[in-house]
Amino acid sequence: MSSGPRRWALAGLALVALAVVGGVALLADGDRARPAPVRGSIAVADALGAEDRSGFARAMAPRVFSFPADHGPHPDFRTEWWYYTGNLETDTGRHFGFQLTFFRTALVPPARSAGAPRRSAWATAHVYLAHFALTDTGGRRFLAWSRTGRGALGLAGAQAGPLRVWVDDWSVEGARPRALPMRLRAAEADAAIDLTLDSARPVVLQGERGLSRKGPEPGNASYYYSLTRMPARGRIRVGAERFDVQGLAWMDREWSTSALGGDLVGWDWFALQLDDGRDVMLYQLRRRDGTADPLSAGTVVDAAGRPRALARGEFRIEALDTWTSPASGVRYPSGWRLTLPREGLALEVMPRLADQELRVGTRYWEGAVVVRGAGRGYAELVGYGE
Repeated sequence: MSSGPRRWALAGLALVALAVVGGVALLADGDRARPAPVRGSIAVADALGAEDRSGFARAMAPRVFSFPADHGPHPDFRTEWWYYTGNLETDTGRHFGFQLTFFRTALVPPARSAGAPRRSAWATAHVYLAHFALTDTGGRRFLAWSRTGRGALGLAGAQAGPLRVWVDDWSVEGARPRALPMRLRAAEADAAIDLTLDSARPVVLQGERGLSRKGPEPGNASYYYSLTRMPARGRIRVGAERFDVQGLAWMDREWSTSALGGDLVGWDWFALQLDDGRDVMLYQLRRRDGTADPLSAGTVVDAAGRPRALARGEFRIEALDTWTSPASGVRYPSGWRLTLPREGLALEVMPRLADQELRVGTRYWEGAVVVRGAGRGYAELVGYGE
């Protein structure tokens, strides 16, 4: 497995930092009735360097993972996230992509919050942020929303037994005793999902036995694992239309107390499920000078579920075109050629829709992609235009 930083460690930190910096800072002893709405956008590099991380646990060395407990929260760490994406189809072949992600961030270290008097029922040591996005390929629509909530009064939270993570009525719930299958639910006026996900292969421990390093400094790392191939089925609503769907999903879980290096501005990330049974994850960290960081890396999981780490020199990411957002004016790569010589792979990856830009406080592009003649997946582009 890769010993480099994973794109999800950085993404989670950026987006959760938004919850604190961008208008929803909920003081542990505060008595505000509701958080302020998020407005505008915050640069990823600025968000990831913004918080004091003293007093929190750090990912210093590989650990023994325990499931289903590790599907649940790790409150000694400042930040963690539960991330799901997938490609789904109806019986007639109509395609949908979805993203549902939950982030938790601690407002104060555990030692400060433990045993502290609660001066208000609204008081909390944790704030939660969730993103929900739906790609309707046939309808040429991309929809995205964000919600925030404090970990008090049942408004938002995370628990292990049984697994449940939620913000308002958006949630993921795991069945006893293994937390599998998992049920994902999120609804807005224009769209909703109600999906059941199982796992077709074992947990993949990323990095060094689950320790994913993000830089040379001790503790600048996270604990990270994935379920890379999750058969999914359920129902999607778009407007007044309802569709029964099935397909494949991908889950990432990560927790950490670390930051994005000062010379990094963003990343390009790909999670692909190939028709031959292999799963491929690649990420390229971008430096301020436009070069790729040496810690860029990836993983290939074979059809039997066995992972193999990819070093930076084992793959190449080449952009084939660009797309400029009419809403933000930001230009993104659009279409890629991914080459992995040792695996015998030369993949042409294209977005299902050009416009899959989320503008939910932190602006980034994340959307469903097709691997021409070979599979499907998701891509994320962060830090462009900053």
